[in-house]
Amino acid sequence: VANTGFLSLCAHGRVTGLAVEAGAAVCHVTPVCGGHTLRKGTRSLGVAGDHLSRHLQQLLLQSPAEPSALQALTKQALTQLKEQCCYVSLDYEGDLRDKGCHHPARFQTPDGHWITLGKERFCCPEPLFRPELLQHSCPGLPQLAGQSLHTVPEHARRLLLGNIVLSGGSSMFPGFPERMCLELNLLFQGAGVHVQVLANPKRGTAAWAGGSMAASLSSFQHAWMTKGEYQEHGAEYVHTKF
Repeated sequence: VANTGFLSLCAHGRVTGLAVEAGAAVCHVTPVCGGHTLRKGTRSLGVAGDHLSRHLQQLLLQSPAEPSALQALTKQALTQLKEQCCYVSLDYEGDLRDKGCHHPARFQTPDGHWITLGKERFCCPEPLFRPELLQHSCPGLPQLAGQSLHTVPEHARRLLLGNIVLSGGSSMFPGFPERMCLELNLLFQGAGVHVQVLANPKRGTAAWAGGSMAASLSSFQHAWMTKGEYQEHGAEYVHTKF
């Protein structure tokens, strides 16, 4: 068992940094120093890919041009629609006001219908940054990352700010890395630090790639948690061991 945030960093060749994971069911922010996960700095966001898919469907149903096609969409087709057509805006309010920014995209459903998206393209992933759009009261991902970083000692914080790693399928939206970098730079404006957001093209499976890399290390066998240790200390021992 290993922390997915740490494994995401491993996939980027790092053992120190801030892992921002945006998956299908939940999003996590995890600070890691020297391979050790700082649990008190871990934050989670209850908005993720599955929520965005449902949000997209609701957005499309509010202005239905093809209502029968929308209602017949399977979960898989809706996910494909989201992945192929949606993106993160760098200026959400501005793009909402400027209808010239609503560049349409068309998507063909498996049963042959065509669906046209306008502002839904950038409205769909926005709840990752503004959870209140889905009636969630928690802060967005950049703010959670800021909270997490402020739990880290200042000398380590600078190092983490230069090693912010993105992972997970919901981080794959075009514009997502740029928006994270933009908002984090605003949060730490005047702190004299350079925020660097690392976005590997294969970051959708970064935790799996990191797991493969960690398991291939010669030192890996020394990090096993044995059945005897589990029976003696219980499941909580996993946090001591790793």
